[in-house]
Amino acid sequence: MSDSQQYLTVSALTQYIKRKFDVDPYLGKVYLTGEISNYRPRPHTHQYFSLKDDHAKIAAIMFRSAFEKVKFQPEVGMKVLVVGRIGLYESSGNYQIYIERMEPDGVGALYQAYEQLKQKLATEGLFSAPKQPLPRFPKRLAVVTSQSGAVIRDIITTVRRRYPIAQIVLFPAQVQGDAAAPEIARQIERANASGDFDTLIIGRGGGSIEDLWPFNEEVVARAIAASKLPVISSVGHETDTTIADLVADVRAATPTAAAELAVPVYRDVLLQLNQDQTRIFNGFQNILRRDRQQLTKLTTSYVFMQPNRLYEGYVQKLDFLTERLQQAGSQRLVQSQQQYQRLAQRLGQQTPIHRVRQAQTQLTNLQQRLQRGTQLVLTTKAQQLNRTIQSLDLLSPLKIMGRGYAFVTHDDQIVRSIKQVAEKQTVAVHFADGEAQAQITKIDGGKING
Repeated sequence: MSDSQQYLTVSALTQYIKRKFDVDPYLGKVYLTGEISNYRPRPHTHQYFSLKDDHAKIAAIMFRSAFEKVKFQPEVGMKVLVVGRIGLYESSGNYQIYIERMEPDGVGALYQAYEQLKQKLATEGLFSAPKQPLPRFPKRLAVVTSQSGAVIRDIITTVRRRYPIAQIVLFPAQVQGDAAAPEIARQIERANASGDFDTLIIGRGGGSIEDLWPFNEEVVARAIAASKLPVISSVGHETDTTIADLVADVRAATPTAAAELAVPVYRDVLLQLNQDQTRIFNGFQNILRRDRQQLTKLTTSYVFMQPNRLYEGYVQKLDFLTERLQQAGSQRLVQSQQQYQRLAQRLGQQTPIHRVRQAQTQLTNLQQRLQRGTQLVLTTKAQQLNRTIQSLDLLSPLKIMGRGYAFVTHDDQIVRSIKQVAEKQTVAVHFADGEAQAQITKIDGGKING
């Protein structure tokens, strides 16, 4: 045998190792816990991600058929419990786990899915959308539930007892299992498409969260939200709250309560109708009696006994209005004549000669005012000038020095303090009529007494 025959190809080695993985009984079904990593959701296809802990990481794949059964939304960092088999991917030589089931570690998968869907639909506004009112007197009721369960029997019994004239139509659907949610949604759409129902009831009896899960599916919630019929949800017991209950227009604790909400009590309706009929009859009698009294009162009035009195007031009013019309005509004529005279007088005042005379008079007045104003301004300015000259003369330094004052300078700087001079220093003393040189012989820092 040659040396080359001792070497395996990579493919042969990979196939050998893969077979070891496939036939190992301990790797055929592995229960694993870890944290999801490298997860990027891929809609409607297989999911690829990793599971890791503090010291190791393993690639994971979950085929579409298995992933569609997961009741919650996986997220990066979420700790999960998975069941699957360990296998080898030949193309890369990497081993991985093929996950068959997955649920959150520490929180039930269904509860996790319920909270996630509840948060999603609440964000979209499905729970807070305006609720449709239930019709008071429905003719046809659509019921989506199991045809063999106690729900439909309770609804039929209650409706027949309370309001037997209402017709009940069952839209049978599975209410448990993986196929239940799409079938419930389809029957809700069928009831709406028929167009001749007044109210829609959906529901089933009590059970575990797994049993009630079809009513927590998104497809059912959206079908209820899209329903044009008002929906009464009756799922489980009073303590059970499903997504369907939150989206529906009205929630009932039990199927019997749903039927009671959907229809009134027939006997109560008849009693109310009889009472309304009695009130209408009594009201009509009261109106008829009041009108007859009014008719009797009118037929005995003086208008019918003495018809001519009906026109007396109008004749008198006509005379009064005729007199007022004549007075108003005379007054209007006088006012028109007075207005004509005023206009004629104004027209005479507006002739060119009259306007020229007025303008000449106004010009003379303005010239006189201008002369008086000019003279007044000159007089005022002269007085202001004299006052200013007197003020300047009072503030003149020469006038102050003429009263015996002088000021001292040294190096052309005015001496304002003894700190600016020293003994035996020569300074200049300025008088009103000249300047003298002086020498400092003594400096006394005391204050001058007044």
